[in-house]
Amino acid sequence: MRVLPVLVVASATAIFSFSASAAEKHPPKNTDGAKPPVTRLVMPIMSSSRGMQLFIDKKCYVCHSVNGVGGTDAAALDAHDMDEYMNPFDLAAKMWKMATIMIPMQEEELGNQIEFTGDELADIVAFLHDDRQQHLLTKDMLPAN
Repeated sequence: MRVLPVLVVASATAIFSFSASAAEKHPPKNTDGAKPPVTRLVMPIMSSSRGMQLFIDKKCYVCHSVNGVGGTDAAALDAHDMDEYMNPFDLAAKMWKMATIMIPMQEEELGNQIEFTGDELADIVAFLHDDRQQHLLTKDMLPAN
């Protein structure tokens, strides 16, 4: 998990830099003379241990595996196969891109679509990029079908 603090800082810096430059180019319209509102973005604290529990609770393991634990219907999500540095928003972008495939599969396999809050997605990202935490996941931790 040595990379995550760097990633969070880099991502937050990029977001705030983008936000500031966008605000300069497109300042909010102010018609009543009041100070314009300021948009503030917050990066959630990411936890790979909570992410591992979510991987189990949300039943991601039904289709995906980490280190050979889980299903084979979808891509393996092994941290040791991922880039050393990553943008945490890339996972959300990939999930969005694959939604038309993933949602019907989730409904068929699980009976419903999996939903995540922003904090939960941050924790999943942390788990998927923490090789040490992934090695703590064992088959006996998964519910019996």
